Amino acid sequence: YNTSHPNPIVFDLHLFIYFCGSGEDSLDGLMRQRCPLTPSLSPRKRTTSQSKTEPPLLRTNKRTIYTAGRPPWYNVTGTTFKEAFVIGLCGGSASGKTTVANKIIEALDVPWVVLLSMDSFYKVLSKEEQELAARNEYNFDHPDAFDFELLVTVLRKLKKGKSIKVPVYDFTSHSRRKEWKTVYGANVVIFEGILAFANKELLKLLDMKVFVDTDSDIRLIRRLKRDITNRGRDIAGVIKQYNKFVKPAFEQYIEPTVQVADIVVPRGGENFVALDLIVQHVHSQLEKVSLASAHQGQPLPKTLSVMESTPQVRGMHTIIRNKETSRDEFIFYSKRLMRLLIEHALSFLPLKPVSVETPQGTVYEGKRLSGKRITGVSILRAGETMEQALMAVCKDIRLGKILIQTNHDTGEPELHYLRLPKDISEDYVILMDSTVSTGAAALMAVRVLLDHDVQEDKIFLLSLLMAEMGVHSVAYAFPKVRIITTAVDKNVNDEFHIIPGIGNFGDRYFGTDAPSDCYESDEGMDY
Repeated sequence: YNTSHPNPIVFDLHLFIYFCGSGEDSLDGLMRQRCPLTPSLSPRKRTTSQSKTEPPLLRTNKRTIYTAGRPPWYNVTGTTFKEAFVIGLCGGSASGKTTVANKIIEALDVPWVVLLSMDSFYKVLSKEEQELAARNEYNFDHPDAFDFELLVTVLRKLKKGKSIKVPVYDFTSHSRRKEWKTVYGANVVIFEGILAFANKELLKLLDMKVFVDTDSDIRLIRRLKRDITNRGRDIAGVIKQYNKFVKPAFEQYIEPTVQVADIVVPRGGENFVALDLIVQHVHSQLEKVSLASAHQGQPLPKTLSVMESTPQVRGMHTIIRNKETSRDEFIFYSKRLMRLLIEHALSFLPLKPVSVETPQGTVYEGKRLSGKRITGVSILRAGETMEQALMAVCKDIRLGKILIQTNHDTGEPELHYLRLPKDISEDYVILMDSTVSTGAAALMAVRVLLDHDVQEDKIFLLSLLMAEMGVHSVAYAFPKVRIITTAVDKNVNDEFHIIPGIGNFGDRYFGTDAPSDCYESDEGMDY
């Protein structure tokens, strides 16, 4: 126990791990059967910044989960609930940092985890430096080899829950590839690298600092195997680089940073006691968030436009709300309502005056869209049903898709898939979903569009039916978004179903039953 340490309790834990993590008779060995690393019930969903491109999906026995996403870390004011919890992993080359990171990810019971690798941020080499690297004469373990300015910028944005672009580094050619990988924010960010603790600005962004301590001989053996097998190097070159650069850099720049670590993990991924303690600490720091709206009972916002309830519109609502309506009639009258809703929404697009010459040679003073183009974005799956009506009234319109589903374990919507047209930032965007109750999925979809630089006042949220709760939540968070619907119901029950509502629109439209063993669409479920 050292009272001079900035965190005496953590320092005490630091010593505990050192003592229980060495020798065959260690506490680790004795407790391995009684206190194993808490297993995850299912594979964790994560995005990574490794230097190889990986498809943003996770395959399980039953289904495929898209992992290029993050939970809606935005409250009803449109700001973040809190910053992501960032774990920094430091250690020598081939010490097992990535293994430790993956074991933490597997054990953490949180929806989204991002793994950010320092290897992605090597500087772009000049021609002369490329030649040195080819001869194993370039020092990749020196702080000057990394683009710390870009790294700090990226990690700072990621900590705030923003989407970021990460460079992809090719170790074979010692260069960055042309493509950059898009990574979205998460509950927890794990940042790993040999010099993760070597920069003061980086240290400020780390909530927990873990040093992975592995014997130098083991690290050398791992490095030989990795560089020869995966990076096309020869034995002589690897040993030469290790003796000239890797070992001296570890002793000068990496090993001294163990002093700033909160926890030291000997033997890396094999130290289950240390990993379990890390996971428990992260759990204690994370707080559950929700998207409950606190603006009920207030007047409906001015940005809301409800289509006039004519006898025709009310008649169609009577048909589609009736649980006895056949699927064929449900689809037919839903499509009619969608067409009317799209036509109504287009009247809010800004128009500019334009003069045209008629076939009779006279001039007609008309109107034309005051903007580049319109893009439709549907929230899958139920929002996709509105695409046909949009394409029927807007010629050559571009379409995008966002898959947002509710995790029944956490009650939070999650972004699973995203496909948006290029240059969408210049467009007017019609965002479509069949129903909006709490507004959780709509809030997240709008936030995704804003992350892609779409202007807030150019977003039009369209839905056949909305609950007052959802209207208030979206309008309060994003006061410039135009909200357009055919009807607004007052109540939402304890299961977040709209009352009187329309039922499960997606199931009624597609003729499917709600799956019980996977996530269900938030707004497609009419809640």
